[in-house]
Amino acid sequence: MNKEGQDNSRRDALKTMFRGAGLMGLGGMVWGGMADGLKASELSLRPPGALKEKDFVKACIRCGSCVEACPYDSLVLATPDDNTAIGTPYFEARKIPCYMCTDVPCVEECPSGALDAALLSPKDENLAESMDINKARMGIAVVDQNNCIAFWGIQCDACYRACPLIGEAITLDFRRNERTGKHAYIEPVVNREICTGCGMCEHACVTEEPSIIILPVEVASGKVGAHYVKSWENKNDNKLNGATEKVNSDASAAEDYLNDSESLFDD
Repeated sequence: MNKEGQDNSRRDALKTMFRGAGLMGLGGMVWGGMADGLKASELSLRPPGALKEKDFVKACIRCGSCVEACPYDSLVLATPDDNTAIGTPYFEARKIPCYMCTDVPCVEECPSGALDAALLSPKDENLAESMDINKARMGIAVVDQNNCIAFWGIQCDACYRACPLIGEAITLDFRRNERTGKHAYIEPVVNREICTGCGMCEHACVTEEPSIIILPVEVASGKVGAHYVKSWENKNDNKLNGATEKVNSDASAAEDYLNDSESLFDD
């Protein structure tokens, strides 16, 4: 091979090497950006039986078995454009809610335990046969009272009628409409202990943007703190055993304290 041919070969080899390095660098940048999305999302609605979000993201192997098993196409796998862990299943209640399959095929098909049949089962044995979809806690429905037209006095019970646990997860509160003196407010009330977070109410809501939305349980829930107890519940008796101070039960002393304006405004 002459010198010119050797130079051309060397030049081509260098081009190939730099092109490969560039592609590797680009791939690293893309993966780095995607990796930022490989994390739990507090607002993602997961399938029935899902572990807590951080545990779910770790356990899910991104196989898509639950998505394929869903007969209603409710579940989708997150893409880099979605604000949740890439490749994990989730659903958007406004688009396609969970239709509460009694056999819960998404859980049955999960190979990793990210969807846990035990969370839907009242018994320890034969979990697959004892699953109860009504025990699902995918989220909690939250009503925006400012924009729900039922709170305006317009009769609407779309969310109530759409609820698969009608009269249990969502009930209706009847209240006199003082503005007209002739009509009643018929307001939806969510029972958070029964609501499964299926999203059928959000899907059925008639307002332009839903006035009842599903939020993950941990997002929609407050946290009382260990120092508050329900003394009237037996399970809290043990919490009171270690108490070192007793509450003054003298009603007159409490009344005097609450009406002591000087101590209330003392600098």
